Amino acid sequence: MSTSNASFKNKCVAQVNCIFCENLLCTRGMKAVLLADTEVELFSTDIPPNRTVDFVASCYSTDSCKCKLRDIACLKCGNVVGYHVVAPCKPCLLSCNNGHFWMFNSDAVSTLNRLDATGLNLLLWGDLPELEDSENEESESPSEEECIR
Repeated sequence: MSTSNASFKNKCVAQVNCIFCENLLCTRGMKAVLLADTEVELFSTDIPPNRTVDFVASCYSTDSCKCKLRDIACLKCGNVVGYHVVAPCKPCLLSCNNGHFWMFNSDAVSTLNRLDATGLNLLLWGDLPELEDSENEESESPSEEECIR
């Protein structure tokens, strides 16, 4: 699913930081809810957070669906900050989703909403350019002025 999907294009783009050590984890975060339990809020991103997290342990599934998941930890402090959906199950793929497979637990991260190029308005997902295969997270690290709480 494209991030420009109409139901998600008005969501704010957030910078996601590790709550334990304040390490920048990604600059393309989106507030989301768990598909299997919409009471659970988290943050997600559409591209791998390069050089900020790494896999820990092995794949697992939950009782609520058959997605294959693998926990990710902050490379700076080693704390688990979320998980990667290694292989989504068919029901999750067919449900309304934002196409993001990198998830950050709300209790393990802090976020800052990013501002657009004018510095006056919140940056929205619909205003982000589509990702190229060669593009990565490092190429768009925002300055402090582009982020607000």
